[in-house]
This record gives sequence, C-alpha cells and structure tokens, in this order.
Amino acid sequence: MRDLRISVTDRCNFRCVYCMPKDVFGRDYPFLRQTDLLTFEEITRLARIFKAHGVQKIRLTGGEPLLRKHLERLVEMLKDVGDIDLTLTTNGALLAHKARELKIAGLSRVTVSLDALDDGIFRAMNDVDFPVAKVLEGIDAAADAGLAPIKINMVVKRGVNEREILPMARRFKGSGHILRFIEYMDVGHTNGWRMDDVVPSAEVLRIIGAELPLEPIDPNYTGEVAERWRYADARSDDAGEIGVISSVTQAFCRDCTRARLSTEGKLYTCLFATHGFDFRTLLRDGSDDERISDTIAAIWLQRGDRYSEIRSEHTATLPKIEMSYIGG
Repeated sequence: MRDLRISVTDRCNFRCVYCMPKDVFGRDYPFLRQTDLLTFEEITRLARIFKAHGVQKIRLTGGEPLLRKHLERLVEMLKDVGDIDLTLTTNGALLAHKARELKIAGLSRVTVSLDALDDGIFRAMNDVDFPVAKVLEGIDAAADAGLAPIKINMVVKRGVNEREILPMARRFKGSGHILRFIEYMDVGHTNGWRMDDVVPSAEVLRIIGAELPLEPIDPNYTGEVAERWRYADARSDDAGEIGVISSVTQAFCRDCTRARLSTEGKLYTCLFATHGFDFRTLLRDGSDDERISDTIAAIWLQRGDRYSEIRSEHTATLPKIEMSYIGG
C-alpha cells in the first residue's frame, strides 16, 4: 500500500457525464448527512494508522473536496502526520480563492480536472454553465502559490471531447504542467458507459504525436498508473509532460498500490469495487489503533481485485460503487 485517496465530501458543483450525471435518480443525488461524514479528527487518526502500513501519499478527493468547509484545517492536521506527500484533486472552480491558503496549510500539489478548452465542449462534459477561463485562473493561482508540479486530467469520451486532445496538448506544452489523458471508464452504473465511447490511449498518443512528437519517460515508481511521455523537442525538464492512463485498454491491476476511503469511512481496495469495509464504526465504537491496524492489514493482504483485467459483459452488470462516492 502506497497511496491513500480520501474522499472528504460526496457533494459536487459539477455534474460530469462520466462521474455524477444529472437526473439519474429523477432528482438530485441523495447526499450524506453531516453526521455521516468522517470528522477531520477521524480522518487524521486513520491517516496515521495507514502511514504505518506504508502509505506515502494521501490525495484528498470528493465529490469536489473544496466544498468541504475549512478544508485547510484538515490539510494542517494531515501535514502533522509526518512525511507524507499531501495532494488534492479538484475541478478547479474554487481553486483561485483557495490555492494560497491550502499551500500555507501544507498541501504539496494539486491535480485539476479539465476536459476541454472550448466552453461548449466543456459544458457538454460537466453539464453546468461554468467558463473554462475560471478553471484556468485556478490553475494559474495554484502555480503562483507553489502547488506544483500541477497535473491536469482530461477524461476523453468519443463523440464529445476527443477533438480537444490536440488543443489541450498545445495549450499546456511549455507550461511545466503535467497533462494526462484518461480513458473513459465504466465506474459505477450511472454514466451509461459503452466500450464504443472509449478513446484508447494509443489513439491519443497518435493524435498528439502527429504534430508534437513525443518520447517515452520511465515511470517515477512501481505502480504509477500513468504512462509518461515528454515532447521530443523539449529543451528543459520543466517544458511539460504528457501522461496517459489506460485502465480500459492496458490494465495495471497487478501493480496497484491504491486504497480508497469514502466520505463516511468505508475502505475500498479497487475503483471498481462492489463493496467497502466499514471503518467509521470501528472509530466510533471505541476500537483502539491496534485493532484498526490489524483490520487494515487483513483487508489489504486478502485483496484480489483485478477488474480491469477481467472486464467483460458479466462484470459490467456488477453493482459497482459510483466514482462520485469514492473520488475516482
């Protein structure tokens, strides 16, 4: 176990078609009550225990994590856990206002979801009336605050935003940011996923490479999910980088080092999991750290998740957890 993703809220101000599409339930989403959410103290306690099991990186997710009130206080508390790479994934809508205080609190880096530069295509992906310029403003604010290197994630869905692949590569070449293209995944059931909607990473690389030649880069560590590339004509290490995440066409289950903690304290050992393990009850029934630690070890050592390796018509019908619930 190397990476722990912690969802701090199940709420979001976007309704992205691949994560939290509108009107799935005929109404808005049935969000958790405040009392159902893990407190900052509970999250921090679990983080300390997970660190003893090898966790080196914690990523705060949601929903949209910047909707959680006083999030900078949680960042401060997690920073005190010790030598942890503390990061956050956001849609960028609130980032311009939050970047500096998050950096001061101890956040290391941010990843920003941005699925298009064209406002119309961006709206088709996130289903809200929000301008791309505001997200770009948030990215600039994060860079100015020192939350770098910034990763920018683009989920590619055929027929919706694939023509934005090359404009995105052009826009962020030379920026020093890491632009990553993610294959559209069958997480949960609400997004209506079809294999025909997937743009394989190999196609993404061909599209970019035809104009902006690329060279492969070695992974940073075993289990890194993104395949890394740099621009062949780059003259410095901060010229920017391309990454592709191919969980549909090139499964990386066997090297996975990630665990996910949901907003109300359930542990999931796979993004495509069908059930989680309840840690909120352990936290609130008086269990000591040793019992919680033993439970973590038992769950992790028994895991056999390899959904992306066995994806089929059968697995598509499994009752998978929604991405908005465990943070992607």
